[in-house]
Amino acid sequence: MRTEAKSDVAVVILPLPLHGHLNPLLHLSTHIAGRHGIDVFYVTSASLNRRTRRRINPRHLPYTHLHFHDLPFPTSITFDHATVTAHLLPHLSSLLLSLSPSYRRVALLHDSSMSFATSAADLIPNAEPFAFHPASAISNLFFQWDTYGTKPDDDRLFRYDLDACFGVGFLDFIRRQGPMTSIDAGRVINTCRAVEGEFLDRLAWKGQRVFAVGPLNPIITVGGGENDVVVSWLDGQPPESVVYVSFGTTSTMSREQMRELAAGLEASMRRFLWVIRKPDRIEDEEPIDDDHLHGFDFEDFSKRVRGIGKVVKGWAPQLEILSHPATAAFISHCGWNSCMEAMSSGVPMLTWPIQFDQPANAVLVTEVLRAGIVAREWEKRDEVATGEKIAAVIERLMGDGNEGRDVRRKAREVGARLRAAVAEGGNSREELDALLAYISRP
Repeated sequence: MRTEAKSDVAVVILPLPLHGHLNPLLHLSTHIAGRHGIDVFYVTSASLNRRTRRRINPRHLPYTHLHFHDLPFPTSITFDHATVTAHLLPHLSSLLLSLSPSYRRVALLHDSSMSFATSAADLIPNAEPFAFHPASAISNLFFQWDTYGTKPDDDRLFRYDLDACFGVGFLDFIRRQGPMTSIDAGRVINTCRAVEGEFLDRLAWKGQRVFAVGPLNPIITVGGGENDVVVSWLDGQPPESVVYVSFGTTSTMSREQMRELAAGLEASMRRFLWVIRKPDRIEDEEPIDDDHLHGFDFEDFSKRVRGIGKVVKGWAPQLEILSHPATAAFISHCGWNSCMEAMSSGVPMLTWPIQFDQPANAVLVTEVLRAGIVAREWEKRDEVATGEKIAAVIERLMGDGNEGRDVRRKAREVGARLRAAVAEGGNSREELDALLAYISRP
């Protein structure tokens, strides 16, 4: 616990312990601690904090105001609301109580999926909770309407049934926390008005403040090994020639679909980089073996495509890949972090939503921003996309036709808007300053 002279304001940051939720809040923590000198307590499990300190680029941690605090999280990921609350709430309450006497205000910035934390803040007079939403504004609207029962008059926005997008257990976990968000003093969202302004304006609920501070792209880096191999391979490819393929850390694919995807990449005759990871594993990042690849013979496939394609099993530096001059397109499951990284880099997407908020994100990319093309429709998620179809959609985006040229141009324009938003004087930077000014108000 801190022992130096008393400060004015502290921010306690509580992420959901999943890859896609941890990094944006870690990025935000460094902004708050470094830009404004506010004491920040990043709270997660001891093992995750150790891994973060080991893997983060040192240039992002020069701040004496950033503290890592360990909480005894359950040993395995669970989405049972009662279990999570009973396990974590006493420890979080103890932390807030210990900080309260040393600060004029303690702001609790909790992941929107950890809204039970508002109960801890509600019992402390100088504590104030804020919800952090790591997902897009358009997908947050689904949950808001699901919670409060107000359907929008917009066919783009209420096309999908939440029960079909989320597993029953996780959806129940989220729904139980929905009413708690009314306690929050504001909502902080990993998005940008330059791309989601029309949806952000609809998110304010009962006068809650909404701060759009994204994109909060990753700051975790891993030097050496496969990282260097991947970047070196990209260095050897022509500009805007490589199709990057990745479906994140929580998605799975059938053996038959794996084979068709491989066939489509091979038939496209385009250079490609295919990264395959295990579903979310919080404590480690072991290499994937063939048992986890549904028996697909990637060794034989890699030999056949040598010279035009590369397969990586395990972690790869996605933001470096997307920002590399050789990368031309991204076949993605449309997880929000992946969307933001691609859009920030000006890379057009071939959308392949699989679960969760991904169908909504795909609508944003392809129908609202026009910065991508649908590779596999959500409505056909139970069907196998053929190699022939996959090769054809790659050509639609990469070829010389008007459709591909227009989408590539739109993607570049979106990238320019996002980069401007996080630059000095940009609207996301201004909203972050407004958030911190509100937290620090007299």
